[in-house]
Amino acid sequence: MKKKSLVVLAVLLAVSFNASARDDRKMLSVQDALASAAAEGKIGSDVRLFWGNQNHPTVSNRIGEWGTNKKTNALNKSDQEACNWVFLSAVIALQERARREGGNAIVNIRSNYKNNETSSETEFMCGVGNIIAGVALKGTVVKLAN
Repeated sequence: MKKKSLVVLAVLLAVSFNASARDDRKMLSVQDALASAAAEGKIGSDVRLFWGNQNHPTVSNRIGEWGTNKKTNALNKSDQEACNWVFLSAVIALQERARREGGNAIVNIRSNYKNNETSSETEFMCGVGNIIAGVALKGTVVKLAN
């Protein structure tokens, strides 16, 4: 009987936890995330970043479009902290891809959370829940004219 009670309790706890799960979508500041202490020394200046429809120098070579989808542990972090952290991870991944492909900039960077594109010159979308935060970005790797 004791074993049966424990199983019932475990099932009830699991169901109640899932019922309280959240999947919020937040639009947060690109500038704030890039200026955060966590970003210091991590975002390279060799690959320039242009968000949404931001003006950029003339493109001499369009190399291709790539995306990244990053997740992080959101436990014991504020939504802002978790989202900024995973955003930085996504930006770093895009910059690494641009370097591998021979690009010196990424243009038309936009959010692509759950394949829902959102373009903004100032904000990115973060999906945040009780346990995980995620950011997906997509952009075009280019070589800018000097």
